[in-house]
Amino acid sequence: MNDTSHAGDGRRITRRRMRAFGRMVEQGLERFEVWSLCIGVGGLALLLIANVVARTCFKSLYYAEEITEFLVIFTTFVGVSYAVRRARHIRMGAIFDALPYRAQKTMIFVISAVSGGVMFIMAGLAFRYLMHARMQGHLTPALRIPYWFFLVIVPLSFLSAGMQYIRTIVKNITEHAVWLSPEQQGEYETEG
Repeated sequence: MNDTSHAGDGRRITRRRMRAFGRMVEQGLERFEVWSLCIGVGGLALLLIANVVARTCFKSLYYAEEITEFLVIFTTFVGVSYAVRRARHIRMGAIFDALPYRAQKTMIFVISAVSGGVMFIMAGLAFRYLMHARMQGHLTPALRIPYWFFLVIVPLSFLSAGMQYIRTIVKNITEHAVWLSPEQQGEYETEG
């Protein structure tokens, strides 16, 4: 009987460690997303302003177009995962909010499963395109960086968004309330 209680304690400790690890990974991913978006948008603004100033003073920065393209791709696709995490994606709120609890719960499962499936399919297609671009060996004209390097974030962001939809499903299984995302319950929270 004593061995059984030790085994139960060991499982509880393992579950706690797994939850702590999961929280640590989620916090790290969220920090990465937030900081990436801040740095990406800020860098984009600074680069565009610097290029305008350079154009009026002498001549355009030769690398501005390529870095701008990279920053737009980067912030767009990091934003996909962040939007899913915070339930900031497009949804039919008026219809959804008017439904009774059971219908909302059912719809959130269907919406999350379909959306997650689409994100995983897109991740696979983006990865195939990334590999194709890598095999082509094209370099950017100004900086001479392999073009596929700009595309690495695309399959990763779709994969991350798909994982956020899975987290939404799990959150709705483990919680009684309706969760629009793993971090957003019911109505949109007001900020400010």
